[in-house]
Amino acid sequence: MPVKMKAVKSDDDEKKIRQIVLDANINHDPISIAGMQHSQGGQTLYPNGILLDMKPYNKILKLDENKKQITVQSGATWADIQKFINPYGLALKVSQSQNIFTVGGSLSVNVHGRDIRHHALIETIESFRLLNAQGEIITVSRDANSELFHAVIGGYGLFGVILDVTLHLTDDELYQIQTKSLAYDEYSSYVAKDVLQNNNVKMHLARISVAPNSFLKEMYVTDYYKADDSSHWENYSTLKRETIIAIPKFFLGLSRLNDWGKNMFWTTQETYNDKINGSYISRNNAMRSDSTFMEYDSSNKTEMLQEYFVPVDQFTAYIDDLRETLKDEKNFNLLNITVRYVEKNEEAIMSYAKDDMFALVMLINQGSNKESIEETGRVIRNMIDVTLDHNGSYYLPYYNYPTKEQLEKAYPHTKEFFKMKEIYDPNGRFMNLFYEVYHK
Repeated sequence: MPVKMKAVKSDDDEKKIRQIVLDANINHDPISIAGMQHSQGGQTLYPNGILLDMKPYNKILKLDENKKQITVQSGATWADIQKFINPYGLALKVSQSQNIFTVGGSLSVNVHGRDIRHHALIETIESFRLLNAQGEIITVSRDANSELFHAVIGGYGLFGVILDVTLHLTDDELYQIQTKSLAYDEYSSYVAKDVLQNNNVKMHLARISVAPNSFLKEMYVTDYYKADDSSHWENYSTLKRETIIAIPKFFLGLSRLNDWGKNMFWTTQETYNDKINGSYISRNNAMRSDSTFMEYDSSNKTEMLQEYFVPVDQFTAYIDDLRETLKDEKNFNLLNITVRYVEKNEEAIMSYAKDDMFALVMLINQGSNKESIEETGRVIRNMIDVTLDHNGSYYLPYYNYPTKEQLEKAYPHTKEFFKMKEIYDPNGRFMNLFYEVYHK
C-alpha cells in the first residue's frame, strides 16, 4: 500500500534536522515522520511530502542508574536500549512485544505490551524534547507544555518531531512461565482472579483460536510469574536472538492457505505452549519476542493488523457477537488473535483504554488489489461496530478502514485533538493520511 513521497531526508544531527523543518516551511512542503514504518495505510505518510526518516538519530544519551531513567534519541530502537541497559540489571517498563520499533514511533502511537502492572507507554515517560512546526525546540512534560504532552504521545507525528526522550526503567527480573488452556467464557474470570489479584504475575498474554475446529472458543494463556528463587537470574539474562525461524514460518504459511493449515497452526501453537510451561526467562528477553518468522512477501497479497479493545466484563459476550459476525465471511483470512490486558488510562487525548480492557491483536492476510481492500474494509467496519456496541475502541496505527463516525465514537476527544493540531500547526507542516482522511 505505497505512498509516493517527494523526497526522503534523514540526519543524525539535531541542527540539520531542524534545518529540514525550516526549509520545509520556506518551500511549503508537508513533512511526514517515520521510524520503522510499521504503521499502515498512510498514518506516517503523505503524498508528495518530505519523509523525515528518524532512524539515524539513535544515540543513547544518558543513563541514571539511581533514578532508573534513560534518555535516548527518538530513532533508537527498544533493542538498542535493551542492549545498553541489560548489563546494569535494568529493563523496560513498557514496549511492544517485539523490540524492533523506534522510541519515537512508539510514543507516537502510545504503545502497550504484555506487562499487566505497567500499561500504556505514556505512563513511563518523564519528558521529551519536541521540534515544532515553527522550528523551535521545546521541552515537553507533565509540567512543561503539558497540553502537548497529552497530544504528542499518541499523536501520530502531527505536532512535531520528537527528538529525545527520558523514560523510566525498572529492574530486570527472572520469570517462570506458566501456561494453561481454557474456554473463552472462562477467560475474564481467570484474569480477574488468577492474574490481576496475584502480585507475583508480572506479564500475561493469551491466544484465542481462529482455527475452524475451535473458532473463537478455545484459548490458551501464558503467565509470567516472578521466580521464587531469582539467584540464578544471571543464567537467563543474556539477551536472546531469534534462532528457530523455519518451523513457525512454515506453519504460519500453511495457515494462510486453507482451513486444514489453520487447524494445524493452532495445534502447533498449543504444543509449543505446553513445551514452555515451567521454563524460565528474564524480563528483557520476555520483551523481545520473535518477529522474523512473520515476514511475508507476496506479489498480490499483503498482511495487516487490527487491534480492538473491549472492556473486561464484556469479553465473553463480545466474542460471541464477533463469532456471529465472522461466521459467513469465508474470504476473510484471519490468521491469529493475541489477547493482552490494558488498564484504564486516559492521559493521552487519543486514549484507547477508556476502561480496563482486553486488547485483541489480529493478523489478517488480504489481497492488495482494490476489490480485496474494499472487501476487507467492509468486514473490518462490521467488526468495529461490534466492538463499539460493547463499549470498546480500536487502535489507530492501521489502515483507514473505519468511518469518521466510528473514529469519533471510539475516541470521543477526536475533535479536541484536531483543534489542537490547528492551533499548534496552523500551516499543516506535519501531515499524514490519517489526518487527511478524518479531518475534513
